[in-house]
Parts: sequence; C-alpha cells; structure tokens
Amino acid sequence: MYSPDTTKYLVHISITAEGVVEKPDVVGAIFGQTEGLLGEDLDLRDLQRTGRVGRIDVQIESKKGETKGEILISTSLDRAETAILAASLETIDRVGPCVARVMVESIEDIRVIKRKKIVNRAKEILLERFEDGTINSDDLLEDVRQSIRIEKIGTVGEERVPSGPNVLDSDAIIIVEGRADVLNLLRYGIKNAVAVEGTNIPKTVIDMCEKKTTTAFFDGDRGGELILKELLQVADIDYVSFSPRGKSVEDMTKKEVIKTLRNKVPVEYVRDQYFENAAELPIELPRARLSTENGKSPDRTSRYHRGEKKGNETPLKTPTTIRDHMDDVKGRSLGRFLSQDLTVIKEIQSDEVEKAVETLDTPATGLVVDRAVDQKLLDRLVWKGLEYVAAKDFKGIIKRPLSIRLMKMSS
Repeated sequence: MYSPDTTKYLVHISITAEGVVEKPDVVGAIFGQTEGLLGEDLDLRDLQRTGRVGRIDVQIESKKGETKGEILISTSLDRAETAILAASLETIDRVGPCVARVMVESIEDIRVIKRKKIVNRAKEILLERFEDGTINSDDLLEDVRQSIRIEKIGTVGEERVPSGPNVLDSDAIIIVEGRADVLNLLRYGIKNAVAVEGTNIPKTVIDMCEKKTTTAFFDGDRGGELILKELLQVADIDYVSFSPRGKSVEDMTKKEVIKTLRNKVPVEYVRDQYFENAAELPIELPRARLSTENGKSPDRTSRYHRGEKKGNETPLKTPTTIRDHMDDVKGRSLGRFLSQDLTVIKEIQSDEVEKAVETLDTPATGLVVDRAVDQKLLDRLVWKGLEYVAAKDFKGIIKRPLSIRLMKMSS
C-alpha cells in the first residue's frame, strides 16, 4: 500500500456514490477530475511518476444500489502540499455516471506511529535487555553457601547411589529420582535425600526404608508414577509427595520444595489409588501439613497415619488441608467448593452439587463431596475450571479429563 522508507503521510478519504461503481471508475475519476487543477508541480500523475505519491488504494463495496468505501493515498510531500492534494480530491463529484461525495477523514503521520513504536520498544529493551549490575549481599552469601552444599553430595551403599551427607545419620530420609534432585535439595539445606535413579530400586535404598521414616518425593509425571509404583512393591514407604504438575523436583524453588514436603500424605492414600483403581484414577495427593524440620518426620503413629485419629485427640475445628475437609464431610452427605487457599466458598448437601455448580459465582479450585461422582458431573466440574475433586467414589468414568485431578476418600 505504501513504502515505509519514503512515506510521511497516509490520507484516509471516504467515498459514497449513488449507484454501483467499481475500483477502476473511482481511480479514473480521481485522475480525470484533478488533472490540471493544481498546476504542474502538484499534478497527481507526475507526483506518482516521481514517487512522491504512492499507489492509490481503493476499497469499496456496493449494497442496495449504493457504493461506499475508502480511498488511501500515501505521500512524501510536506504537510501543506499533502493538505492541498487531499482537499483537491474533495472536488470529485461524479464517479462514472453516478453522483459521488468525497470527504477527507484523516491524515495519518506515519512518522508519529514509528516514533511511538520506537519509544515502546526502547522501554522494553530498557527493562528486559539490560543485565542487572546491582550487587546483593544476600545473593552473594547464598551463592557461596550453595557451592558448599553441592560439594557435599556423596554416595551410599555398594550401588553408590547419590545422596546427601546426612542420609546415614538421619532417622528420616527423602527418596528422589536422580542426582539432580539431590543437588537441588542440597541447595535448600535438605541433606537427607537419596536417589533411586530409575525403576530398578537399589537394595541400599530398600534396606534404609526398613529402618528409617521414608518420604517418596518424585516428579509429578508418568515417570514419577512408575518409579513410585515400583518402590511401593519392594520398600516400606511412609509418606509420599509429588512436585507440581509439569515441574521436576530439580527445577523447583525453595518455597515449592518446602511446601510440597509439608503437604506429604500417608502412603495408604496413594496405595489405595494405585492398586485398587489404578486404571480409572490418576494419582493425586491431598494436602497434609506434617513437619519436616531438621529432616525428621512425625512418628508413624501420627493421627494422620492410615487416616485414623487417636481417641484422646480433639478434631481440628477449622480444616486447613484437603484431607481435613475430606474427614469433615465424610458420612455427613456434604459437599464443599474450596478456594486455592482451601477456604470454603460454598457448602451444600451432596445431592445439590449439580445445581450448585451452575449457580457458583466465585471461582473455585476444588470440590470435596461425600458421594459418588459420575461422568456427567465430572464434565460440569471441568467446564467450571476446577483443578481437583475429592469424592467418596468415581463411577462410570469413561473419559477422564487431563485438566482435573481425582482423589478418592479412604473408606
């Protein structure tokens, strides 16, 4: 339409003709009715020949016996010459045999647009492309500490499996997939991790699982699930944690690692889903806030172990984890829509979930409900954007959406 190298202005002109006309008719009218009007210096044909005026672009459409459209003309003339040329086009009163009206709508300064693009791009470059040269003392100290931690990675057993320096001395260990995972945990001060490096679980790891409180901490992908399934068959595991979907343990930040380990759950919750409904349900871990300070885990007789509460303990008044909510609604025929921070958005009777889904105004992250969930209800929850559903059972699930995680309550 115009050359960005030479064009200064782009003239926008509207045209209306009382009849059906075509583009050649409009172009002919422009040249014919302006010829000799402005003298030789501003003759349109000469201006086009010398490249000071670009191609005339005509965009018109005919409807119900009337033609309307727009004419675009690019120029490299100065402001006054462009204004005179634009005004001369308004003298056109006929196109072919039809009465026409021509009006200059606007004159666009191409250089202004270029300047705006330059300014916006300069801002992006200033913010994104300059390397940060500031020095932060905390960052320097952390870099030094990390190098010390990484140097302390070692191996244990005849198989020489990668491990942190405190694996043999600690009464609790964290089992991860590979050496990179051990290194990442070392960066954050977690020194009791040991790697299995594949589905062939080393005998050294199996022996340690019998003597120590063990947490399996794998990637939240298919590979992590396969390693966990193998581990559950050959070793005594107490708790399980999974990294967030789409992230490996080696890529997690310190905050994500600590949060995930605190939200580990007893192995029974995972074992049931693997070996009773493995073909129907994906693995999903409800949150359980269990202390992992100093590499130690709570005693195996914890009230969270096997989903049992000690007789002399008082149940939590305010649920703070998904498991708390599951325990709270179980046997009460209730359903709860939960927010991202696990607060209750809406509580209803379990048989009213379908109706509540349609009328839910506040965005919900998950649903905990004391009833079975079928395919129809599951599809509605997916459409509503929920990330997980914890239910008494899942029946008739033929097509399992990948965007939602399913958790089955323990019986």
